[in-house]
Formats: sequence, C-alpha cells, structure tokens
Amino acid sequence: MYLSKEAKQELFEKYGNGKNDTGSAEGQIALFTKRIAHISKHLKGNQKDFNSERALVSLVGKRRRLLDYLMKKDIMRYREIVKDLGLRK
Repeated sequence: MYLSKEAKQELFEKYGNGKNDTGSAEGQIALFTKRIAHISKHLKGNQKDFNSERALVSLVGKRRRLLDYLMKKDIMRYREIVKDLGLRK
C-alpha cells in the first residue's frame, strides 16, 4: 500500500494528539489529505478510472465535513490545520 503503518503513525503524531490517537479530527483530516493527493496523482494518468474518481469525491466530502465540524468546535484548531496542510478556504 502507498501509506505504510509507520507513515500513518508519523502523520497522527504530527497532526493528532499522539501516534495512537487515530480518532482526532486533525489526524483524520491529514490522512484524508494524503489519500486525496495520492488518488489525484493516479487520476492524472488514468482519466477513465471512474471508481477511483468516485472514491476521490467521497474522500473530499468526508474531509469537508470534518473541517466543518472542527470549525464549529474550535476555530483556532481549524485555522491551524488548514494552514499546516495548505488547504483552501
């Protein structure tokens, strides 16, 4: 798989509350962002892969819902994760 266990743990350690805290909104948003970038790269070379395109749209929606949740709960955490990941909004 493109994202190893160690890479995921580093991602959760950097953006979450620890390497085993996989449920934090920031950690999930970072993971979704990494997966979105990977699928987008794949779709540049495989334009007719409609299943991956559907998965990409689903992931973008999940990330958007998590970002909206984070914005309602704690605006400072939202601003920090958007700045760190370089997301628009």
